[in-house]
Amino acid sequence: MALRALCLLTALTLACAQHQTLMEYIERRILSIEDRISAWHDNTNRYAVELREFKQQIVALMETLEKERQGLRSELDNTNTRVERMERELDFLETQNHAPPCVEVDDKLVEQQVRKVKEKNKAKYERLTDCRDMISSIKSMKILKRLGGATGMWAKDPVAQSGEIYVFNNSSGDTLHHFKTVRDFAASAGTSRAKKIKLPFPWGGTGHTVYDGHVYYVKEGQDFQVIKYNLKNETVVDSVVFPAEEQVPVYGLSPETFIDLAVDEEGLWAIYATKENEKNICLAKMDPKTLAIEEMWDTPCPRENAEAAFVICGTVYVVYNTKLPSRSRVQCVFDVSDMVTNDDAPLVYFPRRYSSHASLKYNPRERQIYAWDDGYQILYKLVLKKKLEV
Repeated sequence: MALRALCLLTALTLACAQHQTLMEYIERRILSIEDRISAWHDNTNRYAVELREFKQQIVALMETLEKERQGLRSELDNTNTRVERMERELDFLETQNHAPPCVEVDDKLVEQQVRKVKEKNKAKYERLTDCRDMISSIKSMKILKRLGGATGMWAKDPVAQSGEIYVFNNSSGDTLHHFKTVRDFAASAGTSRAKKIKLPFPWGGTGHTVYDGHVYYVKEGQDFQVIKYNLKNETVVDSVVFPAEEQVPVYGLSPETFIDLAVDEEGLWAIYATKENEKNICLAKMDPKTLAIEEMWDTPCPRENAEAAFVICGTVYVVYNTKLPSRSRVQCVFDVSDMVTNDDAPLVYFPRRYSSHASLKYNPRERQIYAWDDGYQILYKLVLKKKLEV
């Protein structure tokens, strides 16, 4: 019995020792795992802090890059504007020196032909107009600003002394913008300095004009109604449906304009086209007081590839889009007094930016053309000479 008890005690002691060893092993493993978990947590926190700091650095770098990108973009836009302006000025300068004629003409023969033409047209000319000027060349050009869309019209009243500017933005709308001076217009951010005049009827096209305290514009629609609007009283003074049947766009490159109203030294004119004479442009003299048509002419000037036109002393000058880059040219003239022909007309180029001029408005007091070209408002200073001057 004593021996069995001794053996049992020995076995129990061994079992306890093994259990103790196992527990110590398990405890060591648990401590090792806890150390590894603690190290993992420390590394995770460190990585999170580093990632957060890296993200902040990236965000700051992106903000710096965005500011630099905007600065570069602004510099590129300014450079592009300056390059375009230089190109236009170079184009303009190239037009000032024309090639000398290659044909020798007898001076006495020219004088004799001129004298005959003068005698032939003297009576007719004096009956139609007393103005004897025609365009000779473009003296200078000035880009004032860019305002509005690709199409529009801006002008100054040639009769008024105030120097106020009126702007029709786009080829349709009903809000006329009025600036007190050219300086206000040039310095204004958009139309911020403009007085907004709500017209009673929306306009259509870009063939409007300002004359003797009134705006003459074409009402939007297919009835082609000419509206005379008093700027002082802000009321419609008169209106008339233009007496031409089956009208078509007057210029091939301006499909939104069916009637182009113009003023010169002699008053109010209307440039238009009809299906009856679909290929060519027509001209009409209007009474600015009553809007009555005084006389109408069919011109030899084609509509195709035409941009715009203007009238000086009863002579309409039609400007066409040429194959030359960034240039438009007067390629057809029609004089109601028959004193100026295409052969007499000088070679006149108008620098342009992209597509074509949306409008060209002559101011007889200033002898300037107010042009709208792809949203840019441009002034062309003209040099005039006497008709049949040799």
